[in-house]
Amino acid sequence: MSLFMDLNLPFTADKKRLKTLLETAAHLGFSTVAINYVHQAQSKGKKEIPKPTPLDQLVDELPIVQGKSRPIKVLNRLTILVSDSNHYRTNAAEYKAYDILAVHPTTEKLFHAACMTFDVDIICITMTERLPFFFKRASINAARERGLMFEVCYAAAIRDSTMRRYTLTNGLALVERNNGKNVIISSGTDKALELRGPYDVANLAQLFGMSEVEAKDGVSSNCRSVLLHAETRKTACGIIYTVKTPKDTQPEETDTDTVSMVTDEPPSAKKQKTSAETDTDTVSMVTDEPPPAKRQKTSAS
Repeated sequence: MSLFMDLNLPFTADKKRLKTLLETAAHLGFSTVAINYVHQAQSKGKKEIPKPTPLDQLVDELPIVQGKSRPIKVLNRLTILVSDSNHYRTNAAEYKAYDILAVHPTTEKLFHAACMTFDVDIICITMTERLPFFFKRASINAARERGLMFEVCYAAAIRDSTMRRYTLTNGLALVERNNGKNVIISSGTDKALELRGPYDVANLAQLFGMSEVEAKDGVSSNCRSVLLHAETRKTACGIIYTVKTPKDTQPEETDTDTVSMVTDEPPSAKKQKTSAETDTDTVSMVTDEPPPAKRQKTSAS
């Protein structure tokens, strides 16, 4: 059974609204959601990147996912609105506090830079107005080779007929250039009434020109690829992963366990074997005869 995800639930300081949003998402069948913190950098002066609010301060208890016996998984996502090349800082320490990193370029030059060089997980496109540029296949193919995903949000299509036209137009343009690959479908809403179930979202995605399989991947497997890409981004392309471990307070027990794993014998068996060999050597020293000779002498008598 597929695990459905919605990786764009905008952060709101209203805890009651956020709780209702999570409960609705869990009731609709989403196993994983991401709370999206939007950061709009300023050209003059530095604006600090917000830190994610701990989950226990937002909700007391996570709701149970519909049809499953486990609570919904909540992640933290940071989306950077990029209107200048200096707004995105490579390997900034503030990015490490988030599970997912996304950028929203506003110009063709920045969109090309995001596809080619930015170390992010998701590239967002504008859905509420006409795009100021056209998608180029070279940039999109480069992003696909790097494992990046493009996000299409559907909430604007529910609010207004004009926004619906822009949403369909921009979504069609992206899917046409991208051949329906590497696209995730998110809600992008902080209102529970605008959330739709995963199968409804998949049906809506077919209006963008996606096939039935591609539309379902947009709310399931492609979202999972985003999480895997985010993990590899933090772990040197998935080759190195560092974990802090407590200091070893019992080195003797650890050494014993290591020896047991190498010899395929439990420590107690090895001790018994050693004591038996010691007894045999002692008998040989007292009788001045090897153990087999002593047995022959006894049987002859």
